[in-house]
Amino acid sequence: MALAQWWVILIAAGVVVLAVATGLTIGLRRGVRHRTEHSAPIARAERLRTLPSFRRAVNRRTAALAGILALGVVTTVVAGVVAARPMSSQTIQPVNTSRDIMLCLDVSGSMSDVDVEVLSVFEELLDGFEGERIGLTIFNSSPVQVFPLTDDYEFIRTHLQSIRESFDYTDEIPEHWIGTLNGPGASLIGDGLASCAMRFDHLDDERSRSIILATDNELAGASIVTLEEAAQYAASTGIRVFALNPVQGVNTRISDELVAAAQSTGGEAYGLRDTTTVADIIADVQEQDATELRGQAQVVWTDTPNLWIAVLLVLTLGFIVLMWRVRL
Repeated sequence: MALAQWWVILIAAGVVVLAVATGLTIGLRRGVRHRTEHSAPIARAERLRTLPSFRRAVNRRTAALAGILALGVVTTVVAGVVAARPMSSQTIQPVNTSRDIMLCLDVSGSMSDVDVEVLSVFEELLDGFEGERIGLTIFNSSPVQVFPLTDDYEFIRTHLQSIRESFDYTDEIPEHWIGTLNGPGASLIGDGLASCAMRFDHLDDERSRSIILATDNELAGASIVTLEEAAQYAASTGIRVFALNPVQGVNTRISDELVAAAQSTGGEAYGLRDTTTVADIIADVQEQDATELRGQAQVVWTDTPNLWIAVLLVLTLGFIVLMWRVRL
């Protein structure tokens, strides 16, 4: 047991010492005054004091007064303990049973007309998930992590809305492009996918990990990693890729490349505007078992005054009853 305000015990002890000292001083003064001013000679008083009944009465009263004093002292100390807030500690290790999902958004020029629509789909996906940790990374010629994996859905919605609103830009370099233009070329899908795959944490734990990649797969430049190589890396680390393609079926060759890359990881590719896209992705992600993710152990302190309050009530009741019996 620990006390949140241990100094209250010192105050209680000081009150006890002060009360006892005051009582003794008053008692001694009254005794002296009684003997000098109000005493009257009684014949054979010594014989009265030797009577067994008289001695028993004196002993009972002395014991009762001592009991009152002891109960008063103990009650005051226990009251001090209650006022000092007794607390107990408990070590808790949070466990989050969930899956990890990284949203991976292509913000290149060819996607600017549909990115707002993609973000709306992301928000719909968010409504269908329960407890999954979700992150967001955007990319063009270079990738930028908007927020890491988190299960704070209010935080996620706020940032998705902020990114969506940032597409109504008038500046030369809009806010949502900052950090995504630090390399040659544009829409480097392989580099973007590889970067998203490297954003997962707790790599030593067996967890369900998925990437939802929104891109038209229109490469404009030489990427460090090809789409196929990035997909192979994702598959090697147990990450499934689900592609959202706004031009699914329009350009068969690049659409087929995206489908092949997603399927090589155990995922699938969907058309952005297909009516069942959101439901299908949610079902595919949730078909994998959620696993436990243990957080850092935390020591939690809670107030535990119940036992001390019960003891205080019993002592107070005993003190009152004893006072009444002695008729003080």
